[in-house]
Amino acid sequence: GVLEELRAVAPVIAVRGNIDKGPLARKLPERDVLELEGCRILILHDLADVELDPREAGFQAVIFGHSHRPLIETRDGVLHFNPGSAGPRRFRLPVTVGRLTIAGGGMTARIIELGTLQQKPASLPKRLSRAAACAAGGVQNAAARASREAR
Repeated sequence: GVLEELRAVAPVIAVRGNIDKGPLARKLPERDVLELEGCRILILHDLADVELDPREAGFQAVIFGHSHRPLIETRDGVLHFNPGSAGPRRFRLPVTVGRLTIAGGGMTARIIELGTLQQKPASLPKRLSRAAACAAGGVQNAAARASREAR
């Protein structure tokens, strides 16, 4: 599946979404906590399911999805980050991924719009094609940015 393909490239932390069903989905936690370089991050699908005050619980960031709406916002000193959705365009929202950079005890969040690279390569299964298209979109966007910056 998609998670196995991604794990072949880099470590993966995944949580279950509201439409994730079946035995593989049941293996995914509803939420996870990542501690990296002194930053504590709560990861879950739906922000409405947060039953605690993230700041009081010691979190520096909350990463979530559900709405598919990209968001970078600081609330009460805690970064709230929704990277959007890298799958097919939904609800007239942009197709995006997010990048969270942790360095020097601080975090920087960024939304990367993938454009229209959502076409399925002929030789790849449907689910994998989304991951491949997203990866290709990220590389293509980075190359275009580098080209513009070089001018």
